[in-house]
Amino acid sequence: MYIKLPKENKDLIIDNLKVFFYNERSEEIGDLAAENLLDFVIKNIGPYFYNQGVKDAKEVCEQKMMSLEEDIQSLERPILHRRD
Repeated sequence: MYIKLPKENKDLIIDNLKVFFYNERSEEIGDLAAENLLDFVIKNIGPYFYNQGVKDAKEVCEQKMMSLEEDIQSLERPILHRRD
């Protein structure tokens, strides 16, 4: 699985990586090094975040379905049985 980011987002992330390295490690890295790091993160670490997002979405859907099921059941009306 490889995530394709819009160019604007990728450029912004690359700039953020360069700033991070400068502020945290006192290192200046170029565009190519930052892009390579981003590609590594997307390929090797990204699936963990993606899978967690899928799991979170699944839990939200399950909660919504339970709520919907309860709402639908609340619409039921009792049936009165006649005794002869």
